[in-house]
Amino acid sequence: MKTIDGFIKAAAGRQKVDLLLKNARLVNVLSGEITKEHVAVYDGRICGFGEYKSCRVIDLKNNLLLPGYIDGHIHIESSMTTVSEFASAVVPLGTTAVIADPHEIANVLGLAGIKYMLESAKYQPFEVYLTIPSCVPATSIETSGAVISAGDIFPYLSQRWVVGLGEMMDFPGVIKGEKNVLDKLKLISDKRIEGHAPGLGGRDLSAYISAGITSDHESTEIEEAREKLQKGMHIMIREGTVTKNLSDLLPLVSDLNASNFSFVSDDRSPGDLVDKGHMNHIVRKACREGLNPIAAVMLASVNTARYFGLKNHGAVAPGYKADMQVLKSFKSRFPLMVFKNGVLVAENGKMKKLPRKPKDVHIRGSINVKWLELSDFAVKASSSSVRAIKLVPNQIITEQKKYKTPEKGGFLVSDPSRDLLKICVVERHRASGNVATGILKGMGIKEGAIATSVSHDSHNIVATGVEDSDIMSACVEVIKMGGGLAAVKKGKVIETLALPIAGLMSEEPVEKVNSRLKKVISAARKLGAAPQDPFFTLSFLCLPVIPALKITDKGLVDVNKMKHTKLFVG
Repeated sequence: MKTIDGFIKAAAGRQKVDLLLKNARLVNVLSGEITKEHVAVYDGRICGFGEYKSCRVIDLKNNLLLPGYIDGHIHIESSMTTVSEFASAVVPLGTTAVIADPHEIANVLGLAGIKYMLESAKYQPFEVYLTIPSCVPATSIETSGAVISAGDIFPYLSQRWVVGLGEMMDFPGVIKGEKNVLDKLKLISDKRIEGHAPGLGGRDLSAYISAGITSDHESTEIEEAREKLQKGMHIMIREGTVTKNLSDLLPLVSDLNASNFSFVSDDRSPGDLVDKGHMNHIVRKACREGLNPIAAVMLASVNTARYFGLKNHGAVAPGYKADMQVLKSFKSRFPLMVFKNGVLVAENGKMKKLPRKPKDVHIRGSINVKWLELSDFAVKASSSSVRAIKLVPNQIITEQKKYKTPEKGGFLVSDPSRDLLKICVVERHRASGNVATGILKGMGIKEGAIATSVSHDSHNIVATGVEDSDIMSACVEVIKMGGGLAAVKKGKVIETLALPIAGLMSEEPVEKVNSRLKKVISAARKLGAAPQDPFFTLSFLCLPVIPALKITDKGLVDVNKMKHTKLFVG
């Protein structure tokens, strides 16, 4: 680390700089213009524009120079890879920092999961800032692997790499003023409290915001986002793998209010990372849909940095961190070069060798399931109608519908002719023996079954299919792998993806994980599954904080009422 005196001398031209990037078309997100500049770097930060004597010179040949992207809200676990492998995937695409909420691994492994993510983030070619999970478990109507209290959270809030409290999903608890929720909110003084309030409006929204919650990434309709914006929230426009809100919300962004928006991915599958990209994909799509390219870059960089109080992040200007990328044009799929702290870390879409190897971090296994019997999946049909979870395409919200009960011999069964499938959740943390069953509409499977240990937020094993025996076989295969995805047909396991880290992640490179994922998705689709990614869709059906009807290991949940509801109706 060089001295401030040295930095001033370098900026003033009284000593050599470390790097001079010549002939750049600088995308200035502070002034909102593109100018021809030479950009000087000293000690990992931008020190000035113009001609400087330099130890190293790179001619950018009139290509665009812009800040590295910052993802304002992501669960790295959703990439199904470790932090190191995630970095290898996104840094060559121009991402130089992320705000990660380790909510998923925390619900499985508690504080040990948070520590794992913090340790894994060290010596990476990008910066990982954390928001400490606020809802572990997300609710009391499911079984998670851990419970994190206000007392557990407190020691982390003073850490440099922690920028706030993670998304407060228990909005009913906030509005009702429940003590365990308020105890966590009261801990926050100078850092952010992230929101999660799908569909919330009116007085309830005002009450939620009054608790100190200042952002939201769950808006799916423009009027919902407009009200949140009007009431002072920072609007995070999400374009993830399952939930895509950019097209619906982008018309709300104007020259007058653009500083109050950021782009986030929330959840990004390995397939999307490899085939489409990360923040670069969101920026390109925003440009295609009419947003000024400089504004698009602002929403993916300086806006996020300012919202989270990341000083000297998100712009290319004197004093700012030299986190930069070089593009031929705003349409380019990946940068020609990516710099982190002034060091070239990626070139032409490929990572360069790092000066320091990230740490290898190990963690215990996470699958603890009571011995399963076929009878665990049998449910007696007790009425002529059944309450079903109906999928909404490209969204994680669902609908609650009623159908004539699919039954055979007095027992609930799947009826693929009506696209009514059994969906089962097996508790996998405490060997409680909990197995809950519901009915799912919209998955489309005609034979066999699929199962996954990735099921937000508590990540119990969730499976759906036609025959009980195949549903059980898929669950058993997930258990054998220590977590993962499985597709089964006529009792035979046809494809798998092992995720032994918390049942969520693999240590394999993202390309290899993506290859395996494509095979298991293809297998599911050959069974008839309708969603583009049946496993990602299935993973959100256990999320009891997103309307309208979901299922946990304790049964069906009416999310609007935030309580369990009966499977069979009168």
